[in-house]
Amino acid sequence: MLDWLKSLLVRRGHFAALDAADFPDFAPGSVWLVGAGPGAPGLISLLGYHALGQAEVIFYDALVSDRLLIHANPRAQKIFAGKRGGKPSPKQADITLQLIDWARKGKRVLRLKGGDPFVFGRGGEEAGALFRANLKFRIVPGISSGLGGLAYAGIPVTHRETNHAVIFLTGHDETGDVSPLDWPSIAKAAPVIVMFMAVKHLNTIVQKLLAAGRDPTDRLAIVSNAASPQQTVVETTLAAASDLADVPTPAIVVVGPVSAYRDALDWYTGPARENSFG
Repeated sequence: MLDWLKSLLVRRGHFAALDAADFPDFAPGSVWLVGAGPGAPGLISLLGYHALGQAEVIFYDALVSDRLLIHANPRAQKIFAGKRGGKPSPKQADITLQLIDWARKGKRVLRLKGGDPFVFGRGGEEAGALFRANLKFRIVPGISSGLGGLAYAGIPVTHRETNHAVIFLTGHDETGDVSPLDWPSIAKAAPVIVMFMAVKHLNTIVQKLLAAGRDPTDRLAIVSNAASPQQTVVETTLAAASDLADVPTPAIVVVGPVSAYRDALDWYTGPARENSFG
């Protein structure tokens, strides 16, 4: 367990209870795929913090906060492995090979990903390669930006007054083109649609949803840099979304009535902040 975390818990009287949790050993020659959550460093799990303090080599994504990395093992080698659209990025095959290579050297390897490793994070592909390489690995779930990011904007993904279903999708495929989804079915399948990596093709996606019969007055909100000091939220309608320009990324797009709850629930940046802990 991290020394600073131990000290904090001792002062607050929680150390004995957490010590009893018996965190698993981060064994040499193994790889942990850990979800860092969105933005705020406090959104990583305690097991994720445990791994951060034990790791000897850390491969971190572009969406991992610098404010989180300062809590890493100071002796760890940190390797940037982020992929951002339209910018030079490490190739996925190279990242996977490096994970395998460092683990075979007997290092404790941490693959630190924004959000959750198994939600549009290619964690399944990396874990599959580790399995085929006969290496030990552990998956540590994280808070997906499609949940936690919207929560920081005061947008509940579900609310019993508006929706009992939600669709999560990615706006582009592995080539960078708009996702080849059954858009007519998606348009009618749920009141709320949450879209990852959709800003680049937002105009095309909007037209596909409208052509499939989605209400032009349906609410649309875009949460950029979620759960960080740079967070911004743009609210509009589905029909007017094509007029938006220069939307900051990374961003989560949500279509549906739930963004209306921001008037009361925007605890992070809005009026409700006065009734929250800030």
